[in-house]
Amino acid sequence: MAQPPCLTLRRIAGTAAIVAALHASPAGAQIFTSGIDTANFDRSGRPQDDFFRYVNGGWLKKTAIPADASSWGAFPELTERSRNALHEILEETSRATAPEGSENRKVGDLYASFMDTARIEQLGLTPLAGEMRTIAGLKTAAQLPIVLAHLARLGVQGPLNVSVGQDPKRSSVNIVQAGQSGLGLPDRDYYLKQDAKMAATRTAYLDYITQLLTLAKQPDPAGSARRIVALETAIATPQWDRARLRDRNATYNKVTVAEFEALSPSFSWSAYLTTAGLATATEVVVRQPDYMKALDPILVHTPASTWREYLTFKVLDRTADLLPGAFARARFAFRGRTLSGQQEMAVRWKRAVDGTDGILGEPAGKLYVARYFKPEAKARMDALVTNMRAAYRAGIDSLEWMSPETKTQAKDKLAQFTVKIGYPDKPRDFSALQIRRDDLVGNAMRFAAFQYEDAIGRLGKPVDRTRWGMSPQTVNAYYNPSNNEIVFPAAILQPPFFDVNSDDAVNYGGIGAVIAHEIGHGFDDQGRKSDGEGNLRDWWTASDARAFDARTTKLGAQYNAINPIDDLHINGQLTMGENIGDLSGLAQAYRAYHVSLGGKQAPVIDGLTGDERFFIGFAQIWRSKFRDEALRQQLLTNPHSPGPYRVFVPLVNNDAFLRTFNVQPGDKMYRAPADRVKIW
Repeated sequence: MAQPPCLTLRRIAGTAAIVAALHASPAGAQIFTSGIDTANFDRSGRPQDDFFRYVNGGWLKKTAIPADASSWGAFPELTERSRNALHEILEETSRATAPEGSENRKVGDLYASFMDTARIEQLGLTPLAGEMRTIAGLKTAAQLPIVLAHLARLGVQGPLNVSVGQDPKRSSVNIVQAGQSGLGLPDRDYYLKQDAKMAATRTAYLDYITQLLTLAKQPDPAGSARRIVALETAIATPQWDRARLRDRNATYNKVTVAEFEALSPSFSWSAYLTTAGLATATEVVVRQPDYMKALDPILVHTPASTWREYLTFKVLDRTADLLPGAFARARFAFRGRTLSGQQEMAVRWKRAVDGTDGILGEPAGKLYVARYFKPEAKARMDALVTNMRAAYRAGIDSLEWMSPETKTQAKDKLAQFTVKIGYPDKPRDFSALQIRRDDLVGNAMRFAAFQYEDAIGRLGKPVDRTRWGMSPQTVNAYYNPSNNEIVFPAAILQPPFFDVNSDDAVNYGGIGAVIAHEIGHGFDDQGRKSDGEGNLRDWWTASDARAFDARTTKLGAQYNAINPIDDLHINGQLTMGENIGDLSGLAQAYRAYHVSLGGKQAPVIDGLTGDERFFIGFAQIWRSKFRDEALRQQLLTNPHSPGPYRVFVPLVNNDAFLRTFNVQPGDKMYRAPADRVKIW
């Protein structure tokens, strides 16, 4: 029989005397708030039936997705806050007179170049003249490797992606890597699915290509668009789907350069590598060998004229936001409105801030950190991470399905995790990058070339593990398996994820669950394949691997059953790593919260126990709502499950949650013990 809501959740904060008693503390001690925004609750429902809506339903009712956004929630809200903060900094920096060549001058000049719309309109397509001449010079298929390698230096997409990165099996070594690329739509399914919505999207894509080519005064824009889409469809057909791309063993295929050449004998890889500055390479990690084989006839049989049309469009699409307004509006109409459901284009300053962040995010981040990042936040995070490690160690020891041998290896990996918080300790050197106040497209192209040279310059050199993959003002976090590191930029260390003035319960439920989620990636279905040094290596016994796979299969089935919109279900295999991170992250963050209490009873604050505040804090961070177009795209392409289900599935599998809120048989969030999934 269903039970009534837990008594403490039905209470409303009482008189000032009661609240004062709840917050009583020794003289001089800090008094923490609950960190819970009860105005976002929807008390018309029961937490035992839909905890996400109970905690966030009020927010869902009163919150509209901004016209220039495709979704909204805790992450986008903080991103907007970070963008506003950076906007103020960039406006000041662009008006200041920092020394020529200094980082601050470059940041200010770059932002100014984004904002100088008169100059952008005046220049038109002139900044692209050199690249257009290069493409026009492509007369035969034999020239394709050289042209593709040249355009790759400028970040222009082609059917092949060649880069330099860590060798997954030798993480201290940089190696050339090659894989599939070349699609203008978000995923191969957009070309191959035959339902009405995908067909309409392809029609809109044809119109977009036609419009860009018309604006650029290219001959036969409509015919070119049809040929481009036909070429991209041919490229998409042999590509691996996103779930298969997650398999780190399947995508590791190290070959010699000669063997690499043999995969696509009609394509001169030696010419490509020489033009790309990679002539010294002796080995290549090929991510999808069968794609390389299937691409060979496409490369050689597609007319040079079609390749010229395809590459012209790729250059225009890549730079449309930097070109006169007609190009930017055309790009928004398709990529913003059609694909993501945005109603309005973001105002110029927002696009300028995002563009500056994308190019000089780290130098701009120094200014952001100096103004907004509090040292006490880092100290509190250090304590959270310490307790999270202790929780994972205890969790590993408690696994009844794992052998002592594998447990030893798992704890060894846990001990070797590197943690980065706030901002890089060792900043990158941007002195070689030229930024001009009157040359936006040139700035972007020079940055792409700067990034490219930086990347290929790593070949043959030791891996620099101090680098960051995000700027400090990014609202996100990540795990890097080759470095075995977790990284938390400064901007995510804000409410509702983290608040230095809040009690530990909500911080463990918020940023604590994020920390534990990122650690969990080291032990998810793909992260578990690397050891403590970041090397792709099987350190599991066969029986332990089978036991792990049985649990992940069961978890995948829970997500596969969820149907958020239309006929689209969550892809449990595509989202498996993130789902394991959420499930295990919640469990370990709860354990770490209790480690932090040191055996003491958690205080009751605003009528809520510590455990209640913990789970409410977890649900708060996933408040979100989507436009239909954005939700469809997420389900097809994104390895994360939509926000409501990042709350629902981990909670229904969590014994402590079910106990805390007295969830009983008959409640919608009840799962029988035999049906609950526990991994870490």
